[in-house]
Amino acid sequence: MPTHTSRATQPSAADPPLIRGVGLTGATALNMIDMIGVGPFITIPLMVGAMGGPQAILGWVLGAVFAVCDGLVWAELGAALPGAGGSYRYLAEAYGPHTLGRMVSFLFVWQLSFSAPLSIASGAIGLASYASVLVPGLAAPLARGELTLPLPLLGELGVRWQASPGTFLAIGVVLLALALAWRRITVIGRLSTVLWIVVLGTIAWIITAGLTHFDAARAFDFPAGAFTPSQAFFTGLGSAMMIATYDYWGYYNVCFLGGEVKDPGRTIPRALLLSIALVGALYLVMNVSILGVVPWRELAGTGQGTAALAPIALFMARIHGTWAANCVTVLVLWTAFASVFALLLGYSRVPYAAALDGNYFRVMARLHPRHCFPTASLLALAAVASLACFLSLTDVIAALVVIRIALQFLVQAVGVIVLRVRRPELPRPFRMWLYPLPAVVASAGFVFILLNRHNAARELRYATVVLLVGLAIYLTRAWRRRDWPFAPTAPRSREQAA
Repeated sequence: MPTHTSRATQPSAADPPLIRGVGLTGATALNMIDMIGVGPFITIPLMVGAMGGPQAILGWVLGAVFAVCDGLVWAELGAALPGAGGSYRYLAEAYGPHTLGRMVSFLFVWQLSFSAPLSIASGAIGLASYASVLVPGLAAPLARGELTLPLPLLGELGVRWQASPGTFLAIGVVLLALALAWRRITVIGRLSTVLWIVVLGTIAWIITAGLTHFDAARAFDFPAGAFTPSQAFFTGLGSAMMIATYDYWGYYNVCFLGGEVKDPGRTIPRALLLSIALVGALYLVMNVSILGVVPWRELAGTGQGTAALAPIALFMARIHGTWAANCVTVLVLWTAFASVFALLLGYSRVPYAAALDGNYFRVMARLHPRHCFPTASLLALAAVASLACFLSLTDVIAALVVIRIALQFLVQAVGVIVLRVRRPELPRPFRMWLYPLPAVVASAGFVFILLNRHNAARELRYATVVLLVGLAIYLTRAWRRRDWPFAPTAPRSREQAA
């Protein structure tokens, strides 16, 4: 059953359609540059520190397993419902486009208004951290503080902020990505392929350098009791898996561009699974290579030196000297920027799809009159991401992972099962392997990450606040528009919606 649209946002015959200009190569490239980004180049000290040794590799392995399981969820939904918006469309159809699904899909877009800019900002902040290797003054603090808000029943909600020259560089990166995304999708498909080639070349150099200088005793220098089951072990594993989840995320980016993908029933599943397999293998080999060159205790240090800010630069300096450290830093900067670009591009299609359906703020439905891309959505995400650049990388990663798992991924993993029950007749060009096991495993992994890690309560408060505010906004709009649940007996006609 198609979702209803308001007359104000329904495309007319004069409205330009989205262009299906992204093939398998472009879709896989967009996914991979979204996945790789700056994450694996800056989070390895966080991973090793969380687990207290090279057993952090377990976090990468389990992260890949859960990425495959969740990727199968996205593959089935993306092939069956290939349009702009990704999860917005999937959640609406799974839970009922005129009933509960309308509220659930609105809440998804609402949380994305926070989590997507956080994701974009994380790449920009990571880029600025690596740039400090070349320009040390970028890391010099200018100001910092903390905003706190006591909340009834939930406790204190705190946000730490900081400003440095690197903060303003990060904001400039977001604005440059906005400028590049402000063009026709067919041009962007070619641009993403060029960015992808440089990303793969950077990782290939890192892996080759590491394997040719590999010391197995250093790489597998496990501390005593490294794998002993204990509360500390599982808490550390939860924190490591949260970071790995952040680093793997992006395999679904093509789903948000579903309305611009060629032959989506075949291209979307293939791009998803190809990108997970390739990136998972690259991550595992790359991180083992690094641990075979730089002692894990040095990587896990809590200082703000090169190991903490730019571990790959330290790694290359140990092997080839300063010139290599500077060279790999430039390549990582390129990779980080490619990720920021891909994130901004993909997420900008979600508020557009919701607004077109009359289920989000109307202004987000605006398309560029000539090049046919969502203008208001791009601008809004870039603006919020620029503000998020004032937060620390650790806080940004934790907040976005928890908000998105709680308010999107868990609901969607359950939703693919609900959709099978509600809509068995829906054409499914790709069906999840071993259904429903991948969806169940993905859900269990997400719950583990939410509950078993350091500072779990703080980020769960963020997710709860986002949920409650989103519910209040949705219910207020629904009451004014006589939408579900205030008019549950039948969907409104287009004339009523207007």
